[in-house]
Amino acid sequence: MLKKSKSFSSFSVNDLEGARAFYAGVLGLVVKDNPMGVLELQVEGSTPIVIYPKANHEPASFTVLNFPVQNLEATLDELVKKGVHFEHYDQEGFKTNEKGILIGEGPLIAWFKDPAGNILSILEMN
Repeated sequence: MLKKSKSFSSFSVNDLEGARAFYAGVLGLVVKDNPMGVLELQVEGSTPIVIYPKANHEPASFTVLNFPVQNLEATLDELVKKGVHFEHYDQEGFKTNEKGILIGEGPLIAWFKDPAGNILSILEMN
C-alpha cells in the first residue's frame, strides 16, 4: 500500500529561528522555509527533513537524526570548535570515551543535542 510513497522524517523544536541558526550556521546544512511555516533540511541524497515548531515541545529520548561521516573524530573536532557539546554515557555496555565516542561492536558513533534538546548523532561509515 505505501511501497511507492515517498516518505520523509520530521521532528519538533521549541524555537524555529534557533533551529535555523543551529542547523544552517553550526552544522552547515541547507535550510529552506516551507510555505506551511516549517523548515526543511536539505541533506544530499535524502528527502527533505521537516522541522516544525511546537509550543509544548519535549525532546525525544532517542536519536532523531543520524549523520554518516567518513572520519568521525575529525568531524567531532570541527563541531566542538563550533560549540557543539557531545554527550557522555557511562552505562553497563554503553560507555563513551572522553570525547563522547562510543567504541564497540558497531560503527564509531557520538551523540549531541540541538538547541531544542533533540538527540542527533554522527557515525563513521567507511
